[in-house]
Amino acid sequence: MATQLSSLKITNVVRQNKTNTNEFRKSKLIKKLDEQIGLATAQKNGELFTVKRLKNVKDEGSGETSQIEVSKRINAWYWTDNNKTYLQIKYGTKVLSLQGKDKNTIECASQDELIKTLLLVKSAVASGELDAVIEAASVKVRERFGK
Repeated sequence: MATQLSSLKITNVVRQNKTNTNEFRKSKLIKKLDEQIGLATAQKNGELFTVKRLKNVKDEGSGETSQIEVSKRINAWYWTDNNKTYLQIKYGTKVLSLQGKDKNTIECASQDELIKTLLLVKSAVASGELDAVIEAASVKVRERFGK
């Protein structure tokens, strides 16, 4: 048995399970931005947009757990008022302050501009321009769980 194992290269490496928190937060926000882009595109084209997720359901009779696919509710981060569309970027339930403390809403002239703006914000998040803002919002979201 030792002769078979001696042909393998055996090292002492510890597996790193923890992911980088900044990258995790950015990927979480990018995923939500993709959902908003899909929702805005579908509304522009007059289509229905749904996102599916898996849900565990316990069978009453046998007690076995199975997974079913259900539609996930997506709340739009944008609204229209006086022929202008307004957009707020959210992390969890917190609205991100994009410029200073009071400026948190982006004004768009049309649905096409809204989609372009969402794509621009997505690339800004991916490049790390909003890391400090995301970190501040993450702290506020975590404070709610301490109560």
